[in-house]
Amino acid sequence: MKILYALQCTGNGHIARAQELIPELKKYAEVDLLTSGHQSQIELPQEPKFRFDGISLLYDARGGLSYWKTAFQNNFFRAIKDVKKVPLEEYDLVINDFEPISAWAAKLKNYQNILGISHQASMLFPETPKPERKDFLGEMVLKHYAPTKENFGFHFESYHPRIFRPIVRQAVRNLKPQNEGFYMTYLPSFSDEYLIERLNETHVDWRVFSKSAKEIYVKGNVLVYPIDQTEFLRSLGKSEGVLCNAGFELPAEALFLNKKLFVIPIKKQYEQECNATALQNLGVDICSELNLRKIQEWVDAEHYVKVDYPDQLVAIIKRILDFANSSEREIIEEIRQYNPVRA
Repeated sequence: MKILYALQCTGNGHIARAQELIPELKKYAEVDLLTSGHQSQIELPQEPKFRFDGISLLYDARGGLSYWKTAFQNNFFRAIKDVKKVPLEEYDLVINDFEPISAWAAKLKNYQNILGISHQASMLFPETPKPERKDFLGEMVLKHYAPTKENFGFHFESYHPRIFRPIVRQAVRNLKPQNEGFYMTYLPSFSDEYLIERLNETHVDWRVFSKSAKEIYVKGNVLVYPIDQTEFLRSLGKSEGVLCNAGFELPAEALFLNKKLFVIPIKKQYEQECNATALQNLGVDICSELNLRKIQEWVDAEHYVKVDYPDQLVAIIKRILDFANSSEREIIEEIRQYNPVRA
């Protein structure tokens, strides 16, 4: 079997999951990697065979999605040309982690053997938690940014039989959690200057991981690190708590390690609002902005949320490959023909 793994590289979470999935997939099939996007800071699981700029979501300095930057700093004409270059016919299966170039190539070429496997795919199931205020544009992005006919999702809980709980990296599972009293933050949607200024008003020590810092430096009670996987994991394991955006992988890893967790959803990003709702349902502290009073209350409280995230990697790979080999797909197609609403 020959698989094309299409990976969205906007942010680090997609890559962290691929670091676990791809080596396991390679035990059963030949796997080529296609990447698009340009906002990640961690190492890819293997050298891509196809690398595209894609379409990246970009942010302003204070934690909000910038439609202006997204519209004018992406090359949509190049993306259209790239869609035509993807040789889908060479592959038995395309696994798509919210990657738009391969997804649109499959849609336009009527290529059927593509399977969406991502956290974003879990949002397409009605059972997943959503905020009370629906976001029409956000729903459209989730459905049409990287469209795939069949999907498996990852979420904080298994809200549907085709939604898995998080894949926690083996590097995180191997950590021996400690509590050295400092707090760790990764908030790439905020500028370093704004973040440091605000955190210096609290009475605890912080380790800030920055996408723009080139070297380690200290300002007041804030120690700033460039993105480095080794130091990031070391700090994650030794921290008392984690302050981050309402993404998926990092909150899941913090919960797995039984760390205190506070999340701030990126403004105007519907996926993060959905994540924040799901996390709040679990008992995690959330806020729509960098509110120092609420953060200080969180720091002062002994508030931990218990989760159970067993290692299901092998079972997940088997489920994916069984589905690709049609056994489950045929059943779903029969249901769809009999009752298209339920399917």
